[in-house]
Amino acid sequence: MLEFNLKNDLIFIDLETTGLNVLRDRIIQIGMIKYPKTKKEPEEIEMLINPGIPISEEAIKVHGILPSDLKNKPTFDQVADKLYTFIGNADIAGYNSNRFDVPMLIEEFARVGLDFDVDNRKLIDIQRLFYKMEPRTLSAAYKFYLNKELTDAHNALSDVKATVEILKGQLDMYEGQDYIDSDGSIVEKPVKNDINALHLFTNDLSIIDVTQRLKYDTNGTIIFNFGKYTGKPVAETLAKDKQYYNWILEKEFSYQVKKIVKKLVKEYESGNK
Repeated sequence: MLEFNLKNDLIFIDLETTGLNVLRDRIIQIGMIKYPKTKKEPEEIEMLINPGIPISEEAIKVHGILPSDLKNKPTFDQVADKLYTFIGNADIAGYNSNRFDVPMLIEEFARVGLDFDVDNRKLIDIQRLFYKMEPRTLSAAYKFYLNKELTDAHNALSDVKATVEILKGQLDMYEGQDYIDSDGSIVEKPVKNDINALHLFTNDLSIIDVTQRLKYDTNGTIIFNFGKYTGKPVAETLAKDKQYYNWILEKEFSYQVKKIVKKLVKEYESGNK
């Protein structure tokens, strides 16, 4: 059986939530499987969480978790330390995790005063790897790579287990295969049992934050990726337009974006004194 080639612990994660807005919605179920770099047996954790806010009807139709199921469950602040410790400095893998699970976790931890920093983690989004190689859904991915039907979908831990199996299937299927992008450029053998290689292949490294509001330009300068200042340098622009700076800090931008712009403006102003 294939074993992951790890330099750090690797955690597969899946969340069920009250809705799809990473800034407003809350986690109601979390499932995680940690693969230690020491080759020990993987560790699992699963829990239901009382979100303290209503669950949207659309979300209930997907995961089937009712408010009554969560009535006597702990709130996120009651389990945050346990989850934070379990994750530690591990790299993170999941299905659509870069755009949903990771930013959702960042926001939840920030609400209880914990800085869940992803800057030094490798992020492996199985969906992006799958969509690049075989554009399909999670259930189709399971069928495609494993030739089995996925049962019990949208249960957090079941989806995590399926994600683990899918990545192993991808590593087997695409070993030694080159990738040709939309411009016709060839990436030689990008899918390999190497967490750093998978991180590089499945992420746009010009994008800085998980909500894709900030990015690097070709000179390595952090610029806006949205709004009236798209393409403009963040530090210089916000240092000069404090009204826009304060607007970002006050509105529904992610904790990660606010943290980055604060740091950039502080560094810019310190360097221009």
